[in-house]
Amino acid sequence: MSRHVVLIEDEPNIAEAIRFLLTRDNWTVDVHGNGSDAAEVIQAASPDLVILDLMLPGKSGLEVIQELRLVEQMQRLPVLMLTARGQLKDREMAEKAGVTRFMTKPFSNSEVLTAVRDLYAQAYQEPQDAGP
Repeated sequence: MSRHVVLIEDEPNIAEAIRFLLTRDNWTVDVHGNGSDAAEVIQAASPDLVILDLMLPGKSGLEVIQELRLVEQMQRLPVLMLTARGQLKDREMAEKAGVTRFMTKPFSNSEVLTAVRDLYAQAYQEPQDAGP
């Protein structure tokens, strides 16, 4: 089973590092570097998960997530936001906009991999039977 992630990241070195890491973990990775049409790219790809940078050319990651959450099919899509800005207000704004998880740069490969695996498992696990 192939898992599909769309990575919206304008820094080529970061984008390539994450793409390489996830591809080795059996993910199909689409990379896009511009915020202006990121919501459309994500919707067209219909991924299992999105990794979204906060600061992008064209539109910010916050604007992109706000656009996505207006689309019914995108409301439950797991979104991991990456940012060099780790202030509490940035995290609060991202969570209010609908980000599933927030991660500050720099981060380790294992942090990204763990976050992606956790988000996927939480979003797509079979519902547990609560019993009678």
